[in-house]
Parts: sequence; C-alpha cells; structure tokens
Amino acid sequence: MSDTPTISASDAKRTARNVGVLVIAQILTNGVQFIWQIWLAALLGAFDYGVFNTVMALFAIGTSVANFGIGLIAIREIASNPERIGQYAGSMLYSQTILAMVGYISIVIAASVTPNFSDLIVAYTAIAGISLIIDMWGGIANDLLIAQERMVTSSIMNLVPMLLRVGFAAGVLLAGWGLLGLYIVTIATGILRTVVLWGIHWRSGLQVDWRIKQHITIPLLINAAPLAINGFLALLYNHADKLMTTSIIGEEGTGFLGPAFLINFGVTELLSTAVLVAMYPMMARYYDNNSTETFGYIVETLARFMLMIALPIALTVSIFADEIILLIYPIEYTPTIGILRILIWYTMVVMVTNVFNQALIIQNRQRLTLLIRTGALVLNISLNAFLLIRYRDPRGAATASLIAEILTVWFMSRAFTAAGFNWATTLPNIVRVLTFGAITAGVMLGLSSLNVILAGAVGLLLYAGAMLRGGVLSDADWDLLYRLTAAMPGGSIIQRYWQRDVQLNW
Repeated sequence: MSDTPTISASDAKRTARNVGVLVIAQILTNGVQFIWQIWLAALLGAFDYGVFNTVMALFAIGTSVANFGIGLIAIREIASNPERIGQYAGSMLYSQTILAMVGYISIVIAASVTPNFSDLIVAYTAIAGISLIIDMWGGIANDLLIAQERMVTSSIMNLVPMLLRVGFAAGVLLAGWGLLGLYIVTIATGILRTVVLWGIHWRSGLQVDWRIKQHITIPLLINAAPLAINGFLALLYNHADKLMTTSIIGEEGTGFLGPAFLINFGVTELLSTAVLVAMYPMMARYYDNNSTETFGYIVETLARFMLMIALPIALTVSIFADEIILLIYPIEYTPTIGILRILIWYTMVVMVTNVFNQALIIQNRQRLTLLIRTGALVLNISLNAFLLIRYRDPRGAATASLIAEILTVWFMSRAFTAAGFNWATTLPNIVRVLTFGAITAGVMLGLSSLNVILAGAVGLLLYAGAMLRGGVLSDADWDLLYRLTAAMPGGSIIQRYWQRDVQLNW
C-alpha cells in the first residue's frame, strides 16, 4: 500500500469547482475593468487620467497596509477551526480598522509631502482614501465567505458591485461631474457592497465576538507580517514609476503611462495569474509529496509555456503599437505608443517571473523572494529617478521597470532548484522558442507595409505552426497542457473534443 497522501474525490471536486468559479469571476471582473479603464482614459483626457492613476497608486499602497495579509491567514485558520469564525471576525475588524486608519493617514501625508504633487492630488487622495476603510470592512466579510468555501456568493458579491460602480461612474462622468463624481460613486457602491456582505453573514447566523482576543489577534498579525511586507513591496514596485513620473514630469506624463500599464495588467492577469491560480494546488501537492522531479518539470514547462504565449503577444504589440493605441485611444495618447513598445516586453518577463516566484513560495523560500524583490525595487526607483530626470520622458519609467524585472527573473530562476529542472535541457528549448520568435518578427515587419492585419495573421500562424511542429513540446508537455486545460473554466467542454490518456485527479 502506498504511503503517498491522496485527495478524496469530494475534496478534488470541490477544489476544482472553487478554482473554476474564482477564475471565471476574475476573468469577468478584469475584463470589464479593462474595458472601463480604456473608456475612462478617453473620458478624462491625459491630465486628469494622470491624476487618477497617481491617486490610485497611493490608494493601492494604502490597501496593502489595511489588508496586511491578514485575510489569507484568517482563511487558513477558520478553515481548520470553523467554530471560531466569530472570534476571528472580531479580531479582523478591530486590527484591520486600525491598520486602515494608519494606511489612510499615511497616503494623505505621502501625497502632501511628495515634491510637485498638486493640491488636487492631495484632495482627491483624501476623498478616495475613504474607500480604503469601507472596502476593508467589505473585504473582511468576503474573506469570511471564502473561509466557508462560499465561492459562488463571494464571486457574485465582487462582480455585481463592480458592474454597478462602473455603470454609475460612467453616468456621472458623462454628466460632467469629473473625478469628484467618480470617487463619490466609488464610496457609495463600496458602502452598498459592505452592507450586503455583512447582511449575508447576519442572515447566516454569524455572531461576531466583539471581545478582544489577544491569543487570536497577536498570532494573526505576527503570521501575516511577512505577507504584508511582501505585498507592500510588490505594490510599491508596481506603482513607484507612476508616482515618480507625476512628481518629476507631471500628471500628463503619468496619463500617458496609464494605458500601457493597463495593457500590461490585462495580459498578465488573464494569461498568467489565472493559470497559476489553477496550477497552484497541483504544484504544492507534488512538492509536499516529495515528488520533486515532477514538481521541477512542471515549473520548467510552465515557464516555457509562459514564454511561448507571451512572446508572440510582445512581438505583435510592439510592432503594431501605433495601430493598437490609436484604435482604442484618442490621438492625444500618441506618446503612449513608445511607452507600450517597451512595457510589453516587461509584461513578457513578468509572466515568466511569476512562475518562479510561485515555485519559490511553494518551497517556503519567501525570504529569498522578499530579498530579490527589495533589490529590484531599489534598482527600479534609482533607474526611474535617473532616466526621468535626465530625459524628462515617461518611456524612462517603462525602461526602468523592464531592466529591474529582467534582473528579477534572472535571480529567481537561478535560485530555483528541483530534481526535474535542468538548465542543460531547458536552455535549448528557450533558444528554439526565441529563434522562432525572431523569424516571426521578420515576417511581420516584412508584411506590415502591405497590410497590418495580414502581417499579424501570417506571423501568428507561422509562430503557432513552429510551436506545434518545431519540437518545442514533448508528449509529457502535451499531457501537462491537457491537465491545465481540464482545470480551467470550460475545460470539460474542450475535453469532449480533445482527449488524451491522462488521469485527472485534481
């Protein structure tokens, strides 16, 4: 009899359902947000959109303080001790309310003391920051739903308020209320979401224990601290360029950065985050079961898959950046074209970095990832300062991000070790993919003078054919791809037409 731990059929089915629901909700939410942000940029114009992005950057950093990583720890503990949910709810409300107040005060002070930030940015930060506290209360209620594995309810309560927020925000902007109206709608819909979420818990009979429980609160804070530091640094890393661009160049420069970073976010969330969320349980299980050779193989294959997917996107977007930006944005955003040509390569590198970052976390090497991220943040800020001051061009911010991320993926990939991961076999596959990419780029550039759509279609078809017939994917790779497809939303439909002799137990 094997000593290898197994997962019951009911647990596997429930996990697959939960992952599917969360991924579908994430795709829908991010898709609507992506379209909304495109329209928002057109409605506001480059200057106001730059103000908006600056305020949102400060807001995001403040959110990391308010959340403090407590939700993840609480979900884990409540899942193990469901009878103590009321005690954890009380501790979360007390501790995170204090943290949210600290976060709110911090971002207002940061906006006030940052050189060249206008009074308008400070005022809007103070107004938008109110949502920091309101959304935190709603976030706690949502975390409690996830801890109870009520994923469908959680997903609906994330999607519906967001749709209401976008709809009402569009209305007030069209009515001429500007950014003030946008933030008023954000606060109002945040209150509605929070009230409804806690109403759901009240109807379910949840009784919050309002007595301060030090034996719960203190361990929560201590265990969440590493996650909080990682989250804070990650958000600061992602938003430092916007804050520095506003400070050094001005709001309009940040407005030109916004669309390029939006495209980066959309591609990364859809093609990287969703996939890694679906793969995380299986990767962790193989590592915990000491199947390090399989674990290493999965990491190598996932990194290669990400490169294979991201490379044609980077090529297409960088070559046809003019057509893409001017198709979806007003001509005012022409400077974004040059930024996007640089930043889309940053997107490609990020997608590969995310694989190694997740692998290192599964190996419980968070301190190493924190060290690497800290070094990358220092480099990013230093390069931003030098390039933006020297050239007064927002493309400097994109260049700084790209250089810092290249070094990040280098150090993370070199630090990762597992029995099934071998650079001697990995590098030839990487070279093969990059070679096919170079050929594809030549074809696209050669045909672009004739017809942009023809150039893109022929180039992508050529690349796809090379990936299928060029020896990049082995039978084992196809098996993993089949497993990945089965785990994603709609996988059961695809399996009706594509079948492989692979046992699916996750």
